[in-house]
Amino acid sequence: MKSIIKELLGWIVFIFIVVAASWVIVTFVGQRTQVSGSSMETTLSDGDQLIVDKISYRFRDPKRYDIVVFPYRYEKNTYYIKRIIGLPGETVQIVNGCVYINGQPLNEHYGNEVMEEAGLAAEPITLGEDEYFVLGDNRNNSQDSRAANVGVIHRNELLGRAWVRIWPLSEFGVIKHE
Repeated sequence: MKSIIKELLGWIVFIFIVVAASWVIVTFVGQRTQVSGSSMETTLSDGDQLIVDKISYRFRDPKRYDIVVFPYRYEKNTYYIKRIIGLPGETVQIVNGCVYINGQPLNEHYGNEVMEEAGLAAEPITLGEDEYFVLGDNRNNSQDSRAANVGVIHRNELLGRAWVRIWPLSEFGVIKHE
C-alpha cells in the first residue's frame, strides 16, 4: 500500500512540474499562434502555425521590419501579426502609395503592390517614445496602423516576435525578418 501511495505522489509531483514548466514557457518564453487571413502574404499565409518569441524584447528593443504579434484592442483572444515599419520618435507618412520615414522614402520590398489607401498615414504621424507603426505585407488587404481601430502600437502591447513557422511542414523554419 505504501509503495502505491509513494508511486501516486511521484506521478502527481511529476504532472505538477510539467504543468508549471509549460505555464512558464507559454507565459514568458514562447507561444504558438496561427495566422488567420492574408494580410501578411507572401511572407506568411493563412493557416501558418508559428511560435512567437516572447522573451527577446525583454532584452532588446524591437527593430524595423520585425514581424510582431499584438492583441487586437476590440476583440478578446484576437491577435494581429504585422511588420514594424516606424520606430519611436520617427514621423511616418504614406504619399502616393509609398512609405516615408522622417521625409525620406523607405527602401523596402515587403509590400508587393502600391498602397491604395494611406488611411491615417495620409497625414504625418509622429510616434511617441514607446510607439510603433505596423503594416501588413499585403498592404491592400491589411488592417494595420493606417486604420483607426488599430492605430499605433505601444511597446507594452507587443506580445512578441514571430520566430519559427512550424506548419506547414514544407515551410518549417526560422522566420526571416530582414
